[in-house]
Amino acid sequence: RSWYNEGDYPEPFLVDDSGLEINEARLDWLHTTAGSQHNNTVTAEVEKGFGLLTLEIEVPYEHDSSPEGTAQGIGNIDLGARYPFYQYVSCTGFFDTTFGAAIEAGIPASSAISVNPEFVPKIFNDTRIGQHFTMQSIFGYSILTGGAPDGGLQTFEYGFTFGYSIEHNELPLPGVQRFIPMFELIGETSLNKDQSGQSSLLGNACFRLNLKTIGRVQPRLGLGFVFPLNSNARTDVHQGIVTSLVFEY
Repeated sequence: RSWYNEGDYPEPFLVDDSGLEINEARLDWLHTTAGSQHNNTVTAEVEKGFGLLTLEIEVPYEHDSSPEGTAQGIGNIDLGARYPFYQYVSCTGFFDTTFGAAIEAGIPASSAISVNPEFVPKIFNDTRIGQHFTMQSIFGYSILTGGAPDGGLQTFEYGFTFGYSIEHNELPLPGVQRFIPMFELIGETSLNKDQSGQSSLLGNACFRLNLKTIGRVQPRLGLGFVFPLNSNARTDVHQGIVTSLVFEY
């Protein structure tokens, strides 16, 4: 009876996805600026479900430019898996929550952008209240291995995605099955080295449009405005735009 089993939670933008995905491909572009520094990251991702197990592969390409120079290349190739381990649905279905565990491994591409392997165990929760409101949360412990300055860095990562789903019969936008205003919080706290205790927190005001299906394929468009919420985040990001194109098939 759970909404999680239907694979219908809205896809996050910057926060790691935690919903069940059966067959999905997506392409995202994130552009951020901080003064004269500009960052562009294009990410291709494929997710495949086997029962309640979701497997994913993610390949990003990053281009960073600043007065000091330019760095670009393929980032860590991320392999991930997630699976729910506890679920509760109230008798009426008004309250619906799912807890699960996930793992992610980042494989370096030996580029200027990608140097250190990364290992991230995670736990997640997907909750739906009523017919409209959803909240997705995820918490991870990132460990960078290998040499270079960042080798051995440990970071606590977390994210929250809030959504409010509006169906076509409530808001009859042409060609749109579901309109979802969303808000994301994306944070990380360094746990060791010189950055120990330092936290960075970003916000993303966004929306997603689940369009009408084309045969077996449903396109899902998304757009968001990214902004810093504390001084550490403002060092790297003054503002940003994220776009997302998802194909569920």
